[in-house]
Amino acid sequence: GEIHIGGAGVARGYLNLPELTAERFLDDPFSAEPAARMYRSGDLGRWLADGNIEYLGRNDDQVKLRGFRIELGEIESQLAACPGVREAVVLVREHRPGDKRLVAYLTAQEGAVLSAAQLREQLSQGLAEYMIPSAFVTLARFPQTPSGKLDRRALPAPEDDAYASRDYEAPAGDVEHALADIWQVLLGLERVGRHDHFFELGGHSLLAVQLVSRLRQRFEVEVALRDVFAEPTLQGLARQVANARLSAQTPLTLVDRNLPLPLSWAQQRLWFLDQLDRAAGAAYHIPAGLRLRGRLNRDALQATLDRIVARHETLRTHFALHEGQAIQVIAPATQGFALVTHDLRPLDCAAQHETQHEAVEQLAREEALAPFDLSRGPLIRGRLVQLSETEHILLVTQHHIVSDGWSTGVLLHEIGMLYRAFSQGLADPLPALDFQYVDYAAWQRQWLQGETLHTQVDFWRQHLSGAPALLELPTDHRRPPLRSYAGGRVSLALSPALTAGLRQLGQRHGATLFMTLLAGWSSLLSRVSGQDDVVIGTPVANRPRSELESLIGFFVNTLALRIRPEGGLSVAALLEQVKTVMLAAHAHQDLPFEQVVEALQPPRSLGHSPIFQVML
Repeated sequence: GEIHIGGAGVARGYLNLPELTAERFLDDPFSAEPAARMYRSGDLGRWLADGNIEYLGRNDDQVKLRGFRIELGEIESQLAACPGVREAVVLVREHRPGDKRLVAYLTAQEGAVLSAAQLREQLSQGLAEYMIPSAFVTLARFPQTPSGKLDRRALPAPEDDAYASRDYEAPAGDVEHALADIWQVLLGLERVGRHDHFFELGGHSLLAVQLVSRLRQRFEVEVALRDVFAEPTLQGLARQVANARLSAQTPLTLVDRNLPLPLSWAQQRLWFLDQLDRAAGAAYHIPAGLRLRGRLNRDALQATLDRIVARHETLRTHFALHEGQAIQVIAPATQGFALVTHDLRPLDCAAQHETQHEAVEQLAREEALAPFDLSRGPLIRGRLVQLSETEHILLVTQHHIVSDGWSTGVLLHEIGMLYRAFSQGLADPLPALDFQYVDYAAWQRQWLQGETLHTQVDFWRQHLSGAPALLELPTDHRRPPLRSYAGGRVSLALSPALTAGLRQLGQRHGATLFMTLLAGWSSLLSRVSGQDDVVIGTPVANRPRSELESLIGFFVNTLALRIRPEGGLSVAALLEQVKTVMLAAHAHQDLPFEQVVEALQPPRSLGHSPIFQVML
């Protein structure tokens, strides 16, 4: 664990550094003195049998990047073992706001020339893909502090060509040059070569989806997600673009706000559910919490939230009936954001700390569960909880009918950008939005018809023909006739070693980590249920055009993935089946799940969801 130091010799804090003091000098639960503090050292250690403590290194050496816990020391050890490397240091740098990457700093042995491509290849033999640095910087010597220790803060930011994944060769031809421009924007680079590898440059599955949207917008062709995985180099993907068929998608256009504004297919399903069962409403709430440290400028925060509501029409939308059909009604941009405040500072002391924590949890529960009225709005709300002079918690809840997981990321990003600007007296730094969610809803209904609709429906009918309607999991109680929407949560964290092993297994078979987990999950469900045919749901962002990426709205769709982990099937065969199913489903992801259900007309029950009952 982490070593903490207590006792009479512990100082009261850092001079004129209140935030660092709050982070490092903590209440001492082991002392009888009510105001006693202990110092959080940042060092890791463990007790030995003889009562001594063994020092294990700095806690700073463990970082979390894209959801993975990474031991920087493990990467440094692997680098130091590479031929020609004398010293190695790895740290996380923010390449651009919100885009953190691993950067390796190296010194070479005398006469050695270090190649980033060779180092990547050597590291890939012993490390998972997410542990391989995005950039390699070779220095003559490492900077040092006056006391002779490594000065990590003085390590230089890598040049953009340090992020190149292969030996550089300039793009050739118009398609490669245009494709390089797209990569540079998505990956935050100034130069991309024709042999560079999208995923080695820091790309991942979410960026690959955005890449497909950019290709559709720029070249007006349809490049499937599977094509990006099959040809991940700039040169290879350019060939795919050159051979791709023309896009059949119609362009987005602005709809007349004076006409009745239709719901998207996904919104229509949630609206019907709300009409049928108001008790189900809380199941479609999206709560989020943001801890704010430091002196808070409340005026800037209120202006930030008001601006976001004005910027996104969907956050000031409610729903009404027009000639028997549900429509969207948009309130004026001056509606603003109603922020309720709670002051818990009286509970900010050692004796009341637990009480304050319980009060925050209670407020968070109340905020998340309070019902929305879809016919009145607003469908976003929030509370600001003050814990101390320098700490607040912002609780924001949205109804799923106007937002989704991606949208929450957009919301948090815009809160950060706008608050920083407004607190400094600057203007709104965000680019104007060309379209709004209602434009997408109208476009979706116009585009998804005729031959396009028939192709999508035919695929899902064939894919799910004869699939079991219910996953027969053995339970200790009978399934209730009506869903209560009451559930629990059990969290399980996979160890870095297991995660690395799963990634390497997938890489050997050309599969992503998600595909590997899906194979294992389907195999487990098959074994437990006794069924060799299982259907698993999975969400997809469903933002098929780049113009939609900056919008807040209910875009997410659900794919029903049918896997048949029959007995005797090898791991390689199962992974190949899962990969084929995944890529085919992504190629037909535009059909809303509610239309899949309508087309298949499966047996319906109020006790369980249609088509699938488990998700990944």
